Amino acid sequence: MSNESFKYMAPTPQRSSVIFCSPHSGRHYSESFLEKSMLDSVQIRASEDAFVDRLIDCAPDLGAPLLVATAPRSYVDLNRHADELDGAVIQGVRKSIANPRVVSGLGVIPRVVAEGRAIQLGKMTMAQAQDRLNRIYHPYHLKLAQMMKETRTKFGQAILIDFHSMPLAATSSMVVKGGGRPNVVLGDRFGASSSRAVMDAVEAAFVNQAFSVSRNVPFAGAYIVQQYGRPSVAQHAIQVELDRSLYMDENLVAPNELFDQTRARLRGVIEELTAISTQELSIAAQ
Repeated sequence: MSNESFKYMAPTPQRSSVIFCSPHSGRHYSESFLEKSMLDSVQIRASEDAFVDRLIDCAPDLGAPLLVATAPRSYVDLNRHADELDGAVIQGVRKSIANPRVVSGLGVIPRVVAEGRAIQLGKMTMAQAQDRLNRIYHPYHLKLAQMMKETRTKFGQAILIDFHSMPLAATSSMVVKGGGRPNVVLGDRFGASSSRAVMDAVEAAFVNQAFSVSRNVPFAGAYIVQQYGRPSVAQHAIQVELDRSLYMDENLVAPNELFDQTRARLRGVIEELTAISTQELSIAAQ
């Protein structure tokens, strides 16, 4: 199933309580959007989680649903609250001084891409902004909420793995236990969006594929894990940030020589994650 907002890949049948999503890998840039932009076709992709959807597209074959964005993050950011509107981009919206994401230009309709480069000059009307949200934002979240509800009903729990990517520089000054810097950051908002048992299981799956993992530093999780993580009702959500240097050339926005190797390692991670069961988690928590 696909539309202007997302592509949904269903397993046949669904055999796991774990579901996957990639809200920032959308790369369908319309001609009209590009014509209005101040950026070239490479620059406008600076905030995109390029190719993450391809790295994890084995999930349906392993029994888990996968939801990926088709619209780009620079058009609508699906990992923001719908109310995070920027007065510097949208007419009639009061400028926010309390929301750091909006202030920095990274609201639900972004003003800038990475490194603070403005996407376009001028402002859009509120009607134009709401049109974007109605076509792109709300359909994606309606589908994700449906996936979580159906999975929890079927399996007694739902575990959302929200995949993103991060620049090499994000963790270049960090050192994890055992030495070296992390190339995966797992965020559960310091335990608010996932149980400890689920987080431990997710970390173990990455470590078993020789990834170096940090928890909640420097990324603890944004809107999606905050919205969908409800461990008290067996609904868990964990954000994954993957080092882009493991699979792509950031300057060219193109896969590098490690792409296939990293994709294979992630298949190993996904195989282990999709095998997580309620019984295993209850034993781990004892």
